[in-house]
Amino acid sequence: MTTLGQNIERRAERFVERYGAVREQIGRVIVGHHDIVQGVLTCLFVGGHCLLEGVPGLGKTLLVRTLAKTLDLKFSRIQFTPDLMPADILGTNMVMETPEGRRAFEFQRGPIFTQICLADEINRATPKTQSAMLETMQEGSVSIAGQVFQLERPFFVMATQNPIEQEGTYPLPEAQLDRFFFKLVVGYSTREELNTVVDRTTRGQHVEAEQVMDGAEILEWQALVREVILAPHVQDYVVRLTLATHPQGPLAPPATNSFLRWGSSPRGAQTLALAAKVRALLDGRYNVSFEDVRRVYLPSMRHRVILNFEAQAENIDADRILLEILEKIPEKAAD
Repeated sequence: MTTLGQNIERRAERFVERYGAVREQIGRVIVGHHDIVQGVLTCLFVGGHCLLEGVPGLGKTLLVRTLAKTLDLKFSRIQFTPDLMPADILGTNMVMETPEGRRAFEFQRGPIFTQICLADEINRATPKTQSAMLETMQEGSVSIAGQVFQLERPFFVMATQNPIEQEGTYPLPEAQLDRFFFKLVVGYSTREELNTVVDRTTRGQHVEAEQVMDGAEILEWQALVREVILAPHVQDYVVRLTLATHPQGPLAPPATNSFLRWGSSPRGAQTLALAAKVRALLDGRYNVSFEDVRRVYLPSMRHRVILNFEAQAENIDADRILLEILEKIPEKAAD
């Protein structure tokens, strides 16, 4: 093995070790939800934002707060409410008096000026307020009164939302949904997990996660993920899975044409590629397999496709359509 190959192998082994350290600390507080924890950590190690959806009380906010405690990063929480305004997130110019007695505008930074931001119940706020997050999530910056302020890297938005059917919520704009790397659906705990939760929370036990990683190390692992090899035939599989979500497209299966109004943007393909690279590293490999891509398809795509009226009328969700796409699109393209 070449020196370069040995170096990559050592770094990959170290990545698995450090990934396990973060996951272990989260596991001290969070019971179960292993797939959700893995999805959140995947977002962390590629520099993507994460959207957690589930009914209240399932531990979404606790998971994000626990993750923040394991990382030596600046942390802030924004509780989204219907009366929240964009300035409450980004900040605003205020009139301040100088030592000389003169008055001047001074920008007061909002809670978005952090490194890991918990956007709690993000769909409780109006679309106008939600749109304040668009630039920060895509560009990592804030523009106020002609000035551009860069946010400190790494920067993550970990948002929680209640299902759209509940009263007092606003569906997230499609452009904002597309900026989330993963959408993870948090389900109910099992019988064993719920017993553990009751034991931990009703007997006076209090377990805290410990800090095990800082921002510089996170940026290092983000760079390593991008070095994982994505072979041309696997990349073409990623592209075809993305194009298969486009209604009336040349690769669209019957379910896409029947139940989707819009398909995924190119961000969907980028997400599939990066998330699959993380899966490969965690499996001790330095090249992406077809199985890696399939395993990250649902969280990568479920928020990027828009259902049409027929799907809503027949109570068909995005996951069902995406699973049919996975079944219909072969790993190797036809000659």
